[in-house]
Amino acid sequence: MPPGWHSGGVLLANAVALVHAAAVLFMLVGALLALRWPRLVLLHAPVALVILGVNLAGADCPLTDLELWLRERAGAPGYEGGFLGRYLFDPLGLEVDAAGTQLGIYATAIGLNAVGYGLLAARALGSGGAPRARGPLQDPESASPAPAASWSGPTRTSAPAPGRSRP
Repeated sequence: MPPGWHSGGVLLANAVALVHAAAVLFMLVGALLALRWPRLVLLHAPVALVILGVNLAGADCPLTDLELWLRERAGAPGYEGGFLGRYLFDPLGLEVDAAGTQLGIYATAIGLNAVGYGLLAARALGSGGAPRARGPLQDPESASPAPAASWSGPTRTSAPAPGRSRP
């Protein structure tokens, strides 16, 4: 093992864990982010499908395997139970393989994605085309400036108070 590999290997393993966390988070909320940035669907859909496929197949996640391999090479301890078990469910005292936990995982993932893609589809059907971002910089209809208010000085529309005359 090369000198300094221990600390460098653990650092790389931790970097893989961060990328893994980002991938899981992106899988969960990517469809909702695509409501703001529609082209994100081109990245989110394949990522979400791969993660779903790995989970439904019961296969080991390649990112978890890479993280554990780096930890092993650095002489650091590995862990059991997969990425979500180690970093999310174990600290919460939940068993990752329990039926309720699995139901919660799939309900959260499918629910958030169904909402996101459902809203994207509704937007596409409502606009007669591909979904697009909304906002003043992206939507030409809302980009027109508001009419400028002009001020021509004070105006008096009511009669002067009793005992006073108009100038």
